[in-house]
Amino acid sequence: MEGNRFLILKPGIRRSVVMHYFIVVFLTMLILEVIFMLAIRTYYYDSVYNHLRSHASATASYYQRYVSVLYNDNDRSLLPELLNIFQLDNAEVQILDKKGDVLISHTGFQVKDPIRTSDVIIAVNEMKMSRWVGKMPETGEMVMAVSSPLLAKGDVRYVLRLVTSLDNVNQKLTSTVLLSFVISGSVLVLVLIISIGLANSIVKPINDITVASAQMAKGRFDVRVTEEYRYELGELAKTLNFMAQEIVRSNQMKDDFISSISHELRTPLTGIKGWSETLLSGNMDDPEETKLGLNIITKETDRLIGLVEELLDFSRLKQNRIQLHKESVDLESLLEETIFQVKSKADQKQIELQLDIAEDAHGQLTTTGDENRLKQVFLNLIDNAIKFSPLHSTIRVELSTGDCSCIVKVIDQGIGINEDDLTKVMDKFYQVNPDRGGTGLGLAISDEIVKAHEGELSLHSESQQGTTAMVQLPIRKADLEEA
Repeated sequence: MEGNRFLILKPGIRRSVVMHYFIVVFLTMLILEVIFMLAIRTYYYDSVYNHLRSHASATASYYQRYVSVLYNDNDRSLLPELLNIFQLDNAEVQILDKKGDVLISHTGFQVKDPIRTSDVIIAVNEMKMSRWVGKMPETGEMVMAVSSPLLAKGDVRYVLRLVTSLDNVNQKLTSTVLLSFVISGSVLVLVLIISIGLANSIVKPINDITVASAQMAKGRFDVRVTEEYRYELGELAKTLNFMAQEIVRSNQMKDDFISSISHELRTPLTGIKGWSETLLSGNMDDPEETKLGLNIITKETDRLIGLVEELLDFSRLKQNRIQLHKESVDLESLLEETIFQVKSKADQKQIELQLDIAEDAHGQLTTTGDENRLKQVFLNLIDNAIKFSPLHSTIRVELSTGDCSCIVKVIDQGIGINEDDLTKVMDKFYQVNPDRGGTGLGLAISDEIVKAHEGELSLHSESQQGTTAMVQLPIRKADLEEA
């Protein structure tokens, strides 16, 4: 059973990897096998041919130098003697005339039909040595024949033909090729085993990640994947774990938000309901007390509207549905209005608000944007600074120029933000201190508004050392051209 599972791979990445490895190696081995077969066949056949050619060349040279000169046309009687001189081990020596008829043969075997193979034709017509490989018509045996012209007075008188069997050579070739096939088969089996191991090393991490992903899909975000895998799989495991961690954090933030918003909604609703029931009872004879109750209802209603507007603003910004009415905005005037608007709240904590304008920035710093939305950003930043600053402290609002940008800094002397919270404080629903109220959307909304103005909002803080909120906005193009 185990062996069958080893040989039969289910469809999937494992089988694809194994098949790809196997096919690549198989094709490589096949090409090498074909090249090897052709090379070794050429080597053996060339060795036989060189042996026959060397003998034929020496024989033809001997005949031309001595026999053709001494005996002229009366040398046919010398053919038996020449045959003995020309004999070669493991080869049949034949002497043919120009027509291809065998005049005499070393074996004495009579050939009735003229020999018209390519080696003989080339030797007669082109007067040069040639070889032919093929089967003997009489026996079907595979042979190699080398024919060389025997020249006399510049003409072909006879053709010397050496014929040798290739059976032994072919048997050696067959044995060598079979051995190479055995070796190739062994290599392929080894490659198959190794490729299965490699496939498992890839598929096992993927299976582990898949199982973990399935559990996460069912809500088990406490599951984690081993991050010890190498290369891309390790990065994938880290990313998946980070995703689960972020989902857990996001869910926790949502839970905190629901708890916080429930508290934020309950407080004004309780006040509204209490005073509404009191007014409806008709037992209030004091006009001043009635007026106080109505003022509380109005104040708490405005507070509820503010909460709802904050949620709607964030939703619109995330969906790119909010419309910015951009125009030239004088940042100095905008900051003065904003500070004046929150001054009463700062006075309640005896906090001093200072506006510091750089010497080269008076009346010069303008940007293109939505004035109301930018005021919303600065109100939020200054309001946060007041909320988290101690009594009798100072909050500085600085306006200066940067590299093609306007820079607004809100610097407080408050409790600051620790390093862990600083990286998350602009996330939606995140609250550094949920007990102080709010939805946790103020900074997230401000960040989205600043980004919509092609600017950047950043926070710099240390615990118990105060916080600096910095807004960078592009300077209006007209101002840049004038500069």
